[in-house]
Amino acid sequence: MDVLSDAIAAMRTGRPHSGRRDKYAPWGMRIEDSEGAGFHVVLRGSAWLLPSGGEPVALAAGDVVFLAHGRGYALTSGPDVEPTVVRFQPDANPPKSPPPPPGRDAVPDTVLLCGAYWLDRSRAHPLLTELPEVVHLPARVGAHRSLRATVELLGAELEEPQPGSDTIVASLLDTLLLYILRAWWQDEARADRHPTGWAAALADPAVTAALQAIHAAPDHAWTVEELGAHGGLSRAAFARRFTTLVGRPPLAYLTWWRMTTAGRLLRADDTPLRTIAERTGYTSEFAFAKAFKRQYGVAPGRYRRQAS
Repeated sequence: MDVLSDAIAAMRTGRPHSGRRDKYAPWGMRIEDSEGAGFHVVLRGSAWLLPSGGEPVALAAGDVVFLAHGRGYALTSGPDVEPTVVRFQPDANPPKSPPPPPGRDAVPDTVLLCGAYWLDRSRAHPLLTELPEVVHLPARVGAHRSLRATVELLGAELEEPQPGSDTIVASLLDTLLLYILRAWWQDEARADRHPTGWAAALADPAVTAALQAIHAAPDHAWTVEELGAHGGLSRAAFARRFTTLVGRPPLAYLTWWRMTTAGRLLRADDTPLRTIAERTGYTSEFAFAKAFKRQYGVAPGRYRRQAS
């Protein structure tokens, strides 16, 4: 199983959305705090990203930025431009770009590809919570070719919609998010900036093997010895390495992931509690309900009703 894909699936809700935005200088838009995670790609021209905390970031053509934590920020044509608050429409799509100013030609100064993913932050996977406020992937020749190819395909679908575009765009948005995160973690691992944490954990073969085993079979009665054997380490050496990098002991992470999986299943449909208990490694519905309430503070049935 793919740990990164699982972490995103555990948090994602609803459909992602995106739009192509033509901007005519001077321009500025402010995105307020939300439950979403936003991304922007500069297809043409340049822009400035003004995060709620930290220094302004200059963006050039081809740059990709991802803002995972839902904090407000602004995008402008210059660091001194006063932005206008952008409010989303009832269907969760961004408002249409305004027409070009009168007396100007139809060529925009900047073209942006903008979008957002809705997230349930109540069980945020630490793999995502450890991300910085701004993930900035500058355009570099030969770098992140799969990410660039996805951006090109998405931009083409949004510029000239064809039959099937709705489904294609939704799939490309899911793919784009994975490529953005993969590119950032690969860059971090190559730069060796994180001796601990999830960037280091995903670069560690022994820990990654154990995480994949947990995600592939959360219903299995894993022991620390078994998980260590997946990575070729002794029990003690594996437990130390896993706890240092992931931030919690192996069996504590197993329990956390079981409960996160259970919450996702409860939100998704009306699967019987007995079946969810079996899928998450509990021998009885009672044992599962007790563990779930300890983690969430409410019984599984009530959690399902609140989420519906």
